[in-house]
Amino acid sequence: MRPVSAPLLSVDALRVLLPAGAALDGVSFTLGRGASLGLIGESGCGKSLTALALMGLLPDNARVSGSIVFDGRDLTAQSEADWCRLRGDRLAMVFQEPMTALNPLHTVGRQVAEPLRLHRGLSAAAARAQALALLERVQLDDAARRLDAYPHQLSGGQRQRVVIAIALACAPELLIADEPTTALDVTLQREVLDLIAERRAETGMALLLISHDLGVMAHSVEQLLVMYAGVVVEAGPTTAVFARLAHPYTQALFAARPRLGMARGTRLATIPGRVPALGERPPGCPFATRCAQALSACREALPAPVDLGGGHLVRCIRVDA
Repeated sequence: MRPVSAPLLSVDALRVLLPAGAALDGVSFTLGRGASLGLIGESGCGKSLTALALMGLLPDNARVSGSIVFDGRDLTAQSEADWCRLRGDRLAMVFQEPMTALNPLHTVGRQVAEPLRLHRGLSAAAARAQALALLERVQLDDAARRLDAYPHQLSGGQRQRVVIAIALACAPELLIADEPTTALDVTLQREVLDLIAERRAETGMALLLISHDLGVMAHSVEQLLVMYAGVVVEAGPTTAVFARLAHPYTQALFAARPRLGMARGTRLATIPGRVPALGERPPGCPFATRCAQALSACREALPAPVDLGGGHLVRCIRVDA
């Protein structure tokens, strides 16, 4: 029997506690080499915080328990020096807002070249040449001239391509993309996602994608995690999750999406209430206060995951396996 290779990334019972309360509570998942995983949920559900935990970029006052094992190494136990050697090399991230991710005081070319100089030891000239090749690879128009431009001189779509070039510079084994198409028009969204998909096909890079867009998830990732108030409420193969929509929160997200063919003036469905703030999450199922199907038992204890088969899990007492 051939041995089963260990996953590239394994997160187990990850809990992040901030002074205001628990921000992540028991998040667990695995991601294989070359595989793709999506995180969906409303703002404030813990998606971006999960990404920051994976990159070692949590606030200094955060307390972390559980494990984040990357290629056999528990990242929660390593030093900042170890993180600096890992970030931008084997682990990379495309941040949600490129204008704040880029340094306004340095040219685009210098910022793309920086990880190549730090992690690959390239000379300034070699790193600049490679930076130009990367900017051309991400289809930045007039890339040679843009090398000496500053971030404020580029459009939002151009800045996003620069951020992607920086993230891909050292051919990372895992790319974390946090809302990489936010504020881009539909055409640019497709181009950015295609760039990431092409790079995955070329290098075998794994992808963790964060997005509010259910359509993006349906076409971009193989596995899906639905998060609410720092808890994973549903997880499984993307096709299985979309086919069954087992958790009431997943159902509500799906119902609220805009759809082609809707009559003009049709109001989209909404989810009443709001995601609880840190320190305000109620006992029991965190979605119970907004759920039309909630029972009194839903408010007593967090439901255990129910296995629906094929790796499809859901935290809901009203679901039959």
